[in-house]
Amino acid sequence: MSVYVKRGTSRQIAFEAAGLQDLRACGARVAELAQVDDTSLATVTIQETSPTQQAAYEFGTMLAGLHENGSDRVFGQAPPGFDLAEHGEGTMGQERLPLVSPGAQPRAWGVFYAEDRILPYLGSAVSNGSIDTDGAQAIEALAERLRDGAFDTDDRPSVLHGDLWSGNVLWSADGGVLIDPASHAGHRESDLAQLTVFGAPHWDDITAGYESVRELSEGWNERIGLHQLHILIVHASLFGGSYGRQTVRTAQNYL
Repeated sequence: MSVYVKRGTSRQIAFEAAGLQDLRACGARVAELAQVDDTSLATVTIQETSPTQQAAYEFGTMLAGLHENGSDRVFGQAPPGFDLAEHGEGTMGQERLPLVSPGAQPRAWGVFYAEDRILPYLGSAVSNGSIDTDGAQAIEALAERLRDGAFDTDDRPSVLHGDLWSGNVLWSADGGVLIDPASHAGHRESDLAQLTVFGAPHWDDITAGYESVRELSEGWNERIGLHQLHILIVHASLFGGSYGRQTVRTAQNYL
């Protein structure tokens, strides 16, 4: 059996392993865990192939099924197998980027998204020069609108992959397989929106498959940019450059 080995800190490994296990338990097709220890995990190698329209449609149905889980959780909650008392919070991208708030309490989605998914990354994006003072003010103004509930919907928390850019979907003969999760309870539109940041194959088929299981809330396609903001500002924080400008332009669309 061929495996792919990933190494990291105990916190990173524990968080990813818990996410893979939770996503699988909630019905998603994920990379199969072969071994986990304190600083590494191994997953069974996925034999990749080109995605088809049918595979994309079925991936959409799978994603909708995944999102049916989590209504009993709170926004920001880590996968059940992740020990917050031991590890603190989850991570994304690199060890220095926080993801899940310890002891998350019930709160509206907009509050969670502003305080845990946007503002924690603003300082480092300003420090590396990718977001200037005016841009920071725009993002802070959007965060205030989020806190005020301007973009909240009736959607309950859903179990998310949490970092669902197209590179974290590998296409096999069995369909789309999820890898490298940053899983938590969040808004289901976030997973879909993140797929579009760098482009997803057969996007219309993915959304058609999704809505064959569960319709999206009215105006969801107008909120795609809003739900992209987390992954955009994470990139601005990590890599700087044009990601900062893209983050600000996107935020300004919602002011």
